[in-house]
Amino acid sequence: MQNERIILGIDPGTQIMGYGLIAVKGNKIELITLGVFKFNSKEEHSLRLKKIFESVLSLIEKYHPDELAIEAPFFGKNVQSMLKLGRAQGVAMAAALYRDIPIFEYSPRKIKQSITGKGSSSKEQVAAMLENLASMPAEKIPLDATDAVAAAMCHYLQNIGTVGEKKFTGWKSYIDQNPKKIVAQHKGRRE
Repeated sequence: MQNERIILGIDPGTQIMGYGLIAVKGNKIELITLGVFKFNSKEEHSLRLKKIFESVLSLIEKYHPDELAIEAPFFGKNVQSMLKLGRAQGVAMAAALYRDIPIFEYSPRKIKQSITGKGSSSKEQVAAMLENLASMPAEKIPLDATDAVAAAMCHYLQNIGTVGEKKFTGWKSYIDQNPKKIVAQHKGRRE
């Protein structure tokens, strides 16, 4: 892994797709941007898939990410919903592949565990942890966007950036091994 890179996180969906980009510089992480794309649910499914492809491609062309971290579809009871979500994920992945960007897929449970230390955490708990630890803005952010940032952060934590650095299983292990760094960063944000 290189010392400086940009990770694009995607929380796929056919009606709302969250995205978040983080810059990794050595052992520092900066939030570049986050948000959601909303797609018209009354529009034909294939047209929404085209818009997902174009939206991800526009993010890639604007921010030039080095890697894509994407949330894997979860297995639900509604097969049709699961198929549509899988298609949305596939189209987002195709946009990254179109630009030769490596793709890393993480289960929702793995992402939550990486951020909060608990795989069964709620979306709100993940958002709160990101707000505290990743210097995300405090204003109301759509949970789909924070889920996308969480996917990018999960990828960072699973593949810590520079040669010789330790890998961390989640925020808890990172904090346990870097207590002075966390306190210094936290104090710096409040000043």
